[in-house]
Amino acid sequence: MRSLLFVPGDSTRKLDKALASGADVLLVDLEDSVAPAAKAAARVTTAAFLKANVPAAGRPRLFVRVNAFDTGLTDDDLDTVVAAGAEGIVLPKAAGGPDVARLDARIAVREALADRPDGGVAILPIVTETALAVFQCGTYRGSSARLAGLAWGGEDLAADLGAHANRDAAGRWLEPYRLARSLTLLGAAAAEVAPVDTVTVDFRNEAGLEAECRDAVRDGFTAKMAIHPAQVPVINALFTPSPEAVAEAEAIVEAFRAAGDVGVIGIAGKMVDRPHLRQAERILARAGRSGR
Repeated sequence: MRSLLFVPGDSTRKLDKALASGADVLLVDLEDSVAPAAKAAARVTTAAFLKANVPAAGRPRLFVRVNAFDTGLTDDDLDTVVAAGAEGIVLPKAAGGPDVARLDARIAVREALADRPDGGVAILPIVTETALAVFQCGTYRGSSARLAGLAWGGEDLAADLGAHANRDAAGRWLEPYRLARSLTLLGAAAAEVAPVDTVTVDFRNEAGLEAECRDAVRDGFTAKMAIHPAQVPVINALFTPSPEAVAEAEAIVEAFRAAGDVGVIGIAGKMVDRPHLRQAERILARAGRSGR
């Protein structure tokens, strides 16, 4: 997955439009984009959307962001969307591996009740939305076989910190949020799952989005969340390995194959070792998933 597009779960029009966005994953939202009084109706709309589109071919993967555990709404959300066919659950305000294990158990019960295969529903937690959560980024390894990635967010974290801003005048993340971003990346690598970059809220600023995507790819993120369909093509383009990167990765893999069981080889006068091989294999795997 490269692009994950948030879509309000109470808008049939926006949900239908999002299907044609080109996003790899739709994140149907029952949390922040839905007013408290509209939560129950949003579940109904979301369930109808899932039932209508899960059987379709060629569609994005369909995940649902449920409400956080402390709202008391999570179980009602899960009752509805797991039975309707959601392929993944996004957990906001996750506070460590135990929260993922807790969600895993709740999903498993609902999979059984809906006669769905055990373990088929993935989990994507958003892991930096509170100060407490940031300190738990290293606890996700082994928390659940369902764990598909770790995503981070800076908007709720700013509210939790009581900050007046989370970016500087040039639009760059301020230090607490850079730390949260880095810990998410490290936590995902430790858990051996996909690191997912947060949204760019200024959806009309394409240059800013491109810069954030390039920085994220450089640092090791493999996907980015979006809040508007116009952001999806940019994200897909920049998170798809380039032909040059694919060719270089293929050359490294082939050279190691030809050399046999060695730790270091030389390519074009440069030393290439096993970490380079692992990175090349990851690039080729991503290229395969993205269709290049």
